[in-house]
Amino acid sequence: MGVDGRLRAIVRLSQAMAAAPTARESWRAAARGALEALGGSFGALSVWERDLGRLKVLVNTGARAAGEEEFPEDETYPVHEFPEIAEFLHGRWAGGGGPQAWVETAAGPAVAPTPAVAPAPPEGPGHSGGPGGSGDPGGSGVPGYNRQRVAALRRRGRGCCVVAPIVLHGRAWGELYVARPPEAPVFDTADADFATVIASVVAAGIAQTERLEEVRRLAFTDPLTGLANRRAVDVRLDEAIVRYQEQGAVVSLVVCDLNGLKKVNDTHGHAAGDRLLERFATLLSVCGARLPGALVARLGGDEFCLLTVGPTSDEVLTVAAEVCERAAGLDLGEGVACGIASTGDPIGEVGSARRLFRLADAAQYRAKAARAGGPVVAGRDGAVLRL
Repeated sequence: MGVDGRLRAIVRLSQAMAAAPTARESWRAAARGALEALGGSFGALSVWERDLGRLKVLVNTGARAAGEEEFPEDETYPVHEFPEIAEFLHGRWAGGGGPQAWVETAAGPAVAPTPAVAPAPPEGPGHSGGPGGSGDPGGSGVPGYNRQRVAALRRRGRGCCVVAPIVLHGRAWGELYVARPPEAPVFDTADADFATVIASVVAAGIAQTERLEEVRRLAFTDPLTGLANRRAVDVRLDEAIVRYQEQGAVVSLVVCDLNGLKKVNDTHGHAAGDRLLERFATLLSVCGARLPGALVARLGGDEFCLLTVGPTSDEVLTVAAEVCERAAGLDLGEGVACGIASTGDPIGEVGSARRLFRLADAAQYRAKAARAGGPVVAGRDGAVLRL
């Protein structure tokens, strides 16, 4: 691939990452873009989880070997087996250098980012850390021969790979990996240099994705309790009603109003009121976890809700009753009023999310007015049907 071709490949990669709607799609765009730009058959993106001391594979793309999933849940490798990510990179930066990619082959050492390493020893068990601690048998601290990678190349029928460190905010974030089959040309120095450039572009894309994810998190999260907010509920409820209309899925909404919050604020101060909101949020989250896929949210002020798709209305009622019982035992406040509206109950046709929400809200008002000790369910025992 000529210079123009490589520039176009970089542009395509950048555009694909920028257009990705989620972090996962951004990872896939990065791995695919690197694979195509470098003429590889397989590409992967991994992140260094410092707190767990491991490299976690985020995505595998291209010609995957047996057992390799596109988005693996638990494909991880101890970082001590690949010490270049933790030791070599920092050593170069300390000396004023920058991160550079290197090449490894199934036959042994190949292209490194500094002068060539010493001849490789025979493959053996364990990792090959020499005095340099980077899989370098000569002790120069230069990657280019890592027994784990070489063994993996052979085991998965690949001939060579180029590994490019990804640096984000001045720290090693992870690595980009692209491999070729045995019959393809081995990556050369120019490929390693180009992989270094690709990794920097990927780092910029990841930084943008992380910023967007943070914006999304702030947009759909209640800052005090950490629960979802009203905007998140509206989006999820619209999706749930579509599933109900198309598939007949049971959609249930529990609306909760925390009693006595104003009194707590007036008597003990707003800090105490915030603690009450946080405690009830935790209580609701713990109870809601019993319902698979439930969304727990704070609608605003002293109002909370629980949204489920799938569980029966009786299962939701059982959980809501537990919420009422446990809320009554909180040190502060005066319990909670809960109203439930579920498509699993005789509430008539639910043509919109707004109708289900209004039914649940009306049931909650009835529970509050009656000082009910448990939930009021729309459509049961003559409870709210007309709005």
